[in-house]
Amino acid sequence: MIGIILLAAGNSSRLGQSKQLVNVGGVPLLRKTTLTALGTNLPVVVVLGSNATAHQQVLQGIPARIVQNTNWNKGMGSSLKAGLAYLVNHYTEITGALILVCDQPYLTTGHLQKIISEFTESQSPIVASTYNNITGVPALFSKALFPELFKLADDEGARKVIQQLVQQTKTVDFENGEIDLDTPGDLLHLPGN
Repeated sequence: MIGIILLAAGNSSRLGQSKQLVNVGGVPLLRKTTLTALGTNLPVVVVLGSNATAHQQVLQGIPARIVQNTNWNKGMGSSLKAGLAYLVNHYTEITGALILVCDQPYLTTGHLQKIISEFTESQSPIVASTYNNITGVPALFSKALFPELFKLADDEGARKVIQQLVQQTKTVDFENGEIDLDTPGDLLHLPGN
């Protein structure tokens, strides 16, 4: 069984507004991404931190588990470990964790299902997305690598483990995966703009 961890705890300092609340097709990005993840019919854990109350409100009525990371300001690794700890403690039969971030507006359930299929068929310890010469998230890690993920420094992301184990990583193309929301100019690349 695979669990999904959606990292959505950051404060979007470079964007100047909450990226989680940016509307994409009339839906806040955090809600859209969570629904995309839930489309896989796998358990979804959303890690919140900054602005958690407002972010929790856009998730009302959605059957995702919410984890509050009070140390969110220490970095993405801190949120990843909080989400992974929740998965491990609540789903004992877990065999892998699919890690997503909240700011890839072109993410689809179909892409996540391609990653899951590749993971199941290849038995590779990591299946990652590739876009614009980058290998990164969404990425699925087998349970055997959970200790490596727990060893990440608070300010390191899952990509560090991918880089260390690049020979053991299978990849799936993610069209428009390089489009994320970090700066105000990135808002021009939202679907529908």
